[in-house]
Amino acid sequence: MTFSHSDLVDIAEKWLSKKCGFVFKEFSSFAGEIPDAIGFRSRETTIVECKVSRSDFFSDSSKYTRRNPEMGVGKYRFFMCATGLIHPSELPERWGLLYVNDKGKVRQKVGPTGNDWSKSEFVFSDRNIEWEMDMTYTALRRLNLRGVISLIYDRRMF
Repeated sequence: MTFSHSDLVDIAEKWLSKKCGFVFKEFSSFAGEIPDAIGFRSRETTIVECKVSRSDFFSDSSKYTRRNPEMGVGKYRFFMCATGLIHPSELPERWGLLYVNDKGKVRQKVGPTGNDWSKSEFVFSDRNIEWEMDMTYTALRRLNLRGVISLIYDRRMF
């Protein structure tokens, strides 16, 4: 099966939602980077960049945040593609790799393992936390403008 970029972004959102408290996909904010999907959990963020072709993957390396990884978002960073499209040896340093099979199932090919990823070699400790905060601020501001921010105080939602 051939996946479109939109298909992979939806799959990335579902994969991240199993690991994170909330997830944005292709979320535009004041931040200078718009990851295909970004998940937030306590003190951690994970991004997934979806690639449908090898040329798209190789052109990704020219992005400002790839040449300057400390300016990018995501404590953990993954590429997602159809199985075999990207080879582990082609990954930038500290990036993980997620393969999606013909049935849409995700398999982590490269990346941190276990429950505590913070001690792995895949951590981006120098990252752009300000841009991550900008994304969070933008999301909360949009909820506030729509008059639903008060829902965060409803303890029945926990």
